[in-house]
Amino acid sequence: MGKSVAIVGATGAVGRTMAKVIEEKNLNITKIGLFASKRSIGKKINIGSNEIIVEKTEIDKVSKYDYCLLAVDSKLSQKLAPELIKKGTIVIDNSSAFRLDHQVPLVVPEVNPQKAYNHKGIISNPNCSTIQMVLSLYPIHSISPIQRVVVSTYQSASGAGQKAVDELKNCTENVLNGVKCQNEAFIHPIAFSAIPHIDSFDPSGYTKEELKMSNETQKIMNSQIKVSATCVRIPTINCHCESINIQTKNKVTVTDALKAYEKFPSVKVWDNPKENIYPLPPNVDGYDDVFIGRIRQDKTIENGLNIWSVADNLRKGAATNAVQILELLI
Repeated sequence: MGKSVAIVGATGAVGRTMAKVIEEKNLNITKIGLFASKRSIGKKINIGSNEIIVEKTEIDKVSKYDYCLLAVDSKLSQKLAPELIKKGTIVIDNSSAFRLDHQVPLVVPEVNPQKAYNHKGIISNPNCSTIQMVLSLYPIHSISPIQRVVVSTYQSASGAGQKAVDELKNCTENVLNGVKCQNEAFIHPIAFSAIPHIDSFDPSGYTKEELKMSNETQKIMNSQIKVSATCVRIPTINCHCESINIQTKNKVTVTDALKAYEKFPSVKVWDNPKENIYPLPPNVDGYDDVFIGRIRQDKTIENGLNIWSVADNLRKGAATNAVQILELLI
């Protein structure tokens, strides 16, 4: 018997991508409802041959669905999720609201799918940069336990929402025309820049985004891997990049790593430097896999490995992962 699914935040970048991924996967869903804020009421979104009208988000309406994909901010998730759970709707939440709650599973289906079945009404979708890194790490971790990771991210504007993408485009045009760039979505003007400041700073000097990568990785992989992250926003529209330095308990050769990646789902290797082949954001945009390249030994530390990782942050980094969790449940 088919299930019914609601998407809340359906007109945002992630919500629209969720609808697109559901259509592509052709899941056994009998009814889809699209919900958003008051300003989006009446908008129409096509899913397959169906044109669905966006409705205002109201608990009584959304709770009539078996499952709800939440693509809203943490504050709204904290308000909506408990009410939906009380009424029997299972929630898959894309925000950070419940990720580190010990009673809420944090799931990457290729890594810890069994956790999805142990929910109490809500399952959390990890941070976009975390999902990408975990899929980059886990095949190596399966060969030899990873002890330490140093990661630098290069994150696209779409990770900050559609307003951020629009600001990047407008700011770039303004700078090229000699006009001062106004910034609202970013801490500083983003055009032709790199901003090492995503989310707010913690007293430790790390940003919340950087701490998410550490804390969420440990929870998903059920391992006390030490993670030191530096997260940077760059002026690209879509796809996140990560330079990842890995230290394992025992030596993992490049050949070992290649074999592990080739066997692992949702990971593709593009690694032929002699032919200038390695993952780039424009080549990865629109794909669900995490792409790995520049695999090489780190000769400065014992049992060290360096990799370059690129993924579509709207798809596998958010919408696709959430829909894969839904797929596990239905």
